[in-house]
Amino acid sequence: MANSTLADAKNAKNDEFYTQYPDIEKEISAYLEYNPDVFRNRTILLPCDDPEWSNFTKYFAQNFGRFGLKKLISTSYAEDSKIYKCGYQPTIFEECSPQYDKRKTTKNGKIYILMYDRTGDGKIDINDLDWHYLEGDGDFRSDEIIGLRDESDIIITNPPFSLFREFLTWIIESEKKFVIIGNINAITYKEVFPLIMNDKMWLGNGFHAGNAYFSTPFAKEYAEGVYNPETGLVKFRNVCWFTNIDHGRRHKPIPLMTMADNLKYSKHKEIKGKESYDYYDNYDAIEVPFTDAIPSDYDRVMAVPISFLDKYCPEQFEILGVTQRNDDPYKIKQYTKDEYSNANDLNARGVIIVDGKPKAMYARVLIKKKYL
Repeated sequence: MANSTLADAKNAKNDEFYTQYPDIEKEISAYLEYNPDVFRNRTILLPCDDPEWSNFTKYFAQNFGRFGLKKLISTSYAEDSKIYKCGYQPTIFEECSPQYDKRKTTKNGKIYILMYDRTGDGKIDINDLDWHYLEGDGDFRSDEIIGLRDESDIIITNPPFSLFREFLTWIIESEKKFVIIGNINAITYKEVFPLIMNDKMWLGNGFHAGNAYFSTPFAKEYAEGVYNPETGLVKFRNVCWFTNIDHGRRHKPIPLMTMADNLKYSKHKEIKGKESYDYYDNYDAIEVPFTDAIPSDYDRVMAVPISFLDKYCPEQFEILGVTQRNDDPYKIKQYTKDEYSNANDLNARGVIIVDGKPKAMYARVLIKKKYL
């Protein structure tokens, strides 16, 4: 029980990340550039949020009129329901509000709603937000928040990383549009990959230069290079936006060289100068270790890094599978412990034979070229 509690506390810390305003602005701008009316007359729900100071709430409230929103709803999770407590203090805004309740401030979640010009200043913005306490703690799985989900058209948030699978399932079952943040390694999850393969979800526009910066109460616990003491932010390269809203970047084909030119001119030492690309021992596919090394003239199955999905163009390539599925039709061999003592590990990955020995590779996405 003690170890379980410690693990829960660690997960709770890993869930306390707050997205920066410029990152939200950059991402949402991509959808607006592709379709300026993407949010018009829509109700947006921002669950798992902290409406008092959230950049998601601030961004959409400040752009309510420009986007032509119908309604904005933002909800928070009660402090007392969090596994890891980090010194909660009500904001001055809440304490000065007539509906402030000293008992409810930690036991109940909060809901902020924006629909019309409450202040009478001729515009709808953050000053027009109306709020009250939720009946419950604001857990997205509660009937109260499910009702808000069903009322909304689009769900946008940075959900708890430890609950990403459950949160995504919660959205998918509602058949709503969404834009959410998650770890890029979630691509290989059994709950996630079929959505990507069947073009029901894809990666968003992405963070600037691939770097995501978050504020967190636990920033100083991260190592140098991750935590920046000057900004107070932590930096990660392994997170991305997941969405089912279209944007222009995903329709730009990747410029590629032929296989012969890659083997002769590639900037990657793993490719340049070789006689051929490596072929998997247990998959009917070639190994392509870098997205820009995908050969333009290869017609059969290729195994590429999951980072390929950041540049994936559905008009250019077809996604066939991932090398972490034992039932994948492109897998041609299963290893036994009579052959290798680590057969279970090998069967969970794609395998290349190097100097006569099997080498398990990182998870790869299996793709095939389409003819444009």
